[in-house]
Amino acid sequence: QLQLVESGGGLVQPGGSLRLSCAASGFALDSYAIGWFRQAPGKEREGISCISSSDRSTYYVDSVKGRFTISRDKAKNTVYLQMNSLHPDYTAVYYCAAERGPDTYYYCSDRAFGYDYWGQGTQVTVSS
Repeated sequence: QLQLVESGGGLVQPGGSLRLSCAASGFALDSYAIGWFRQAPGKEREGISCISSSDRSTYYVDSVKGRFTISRDKAKNTVYLQMNSLHPDYTAVYYCAAERGPDTYYYCSDRAFGYDYWGQGTQVTVSS
């Protein structure tokens, strides 16, 4: 069974840090571009970061540039999202997703359409 599982969410104070993990079972993540998305209550799902399958390309939405870092550990079949300087506006459910296509070796997408597999999400709450 092909599955993605996010972990690492929780309650953190403003300015704090969290590291989210996206672990795969049933398939090798290094063949896929991985995207991180978030959805706050009453808002649409937003693509915030992604990494191509070759790790050559990464993307960050403007609001998280300089704060978030995406990385991949092939040995652990896991992709991480290091989140620093967290702001209350970042409170949301965070999802990872995997996509494999003709361009995903070099590129990744911030759009949910096209991603083949999704995790169940992990809640991140930034509050004092």
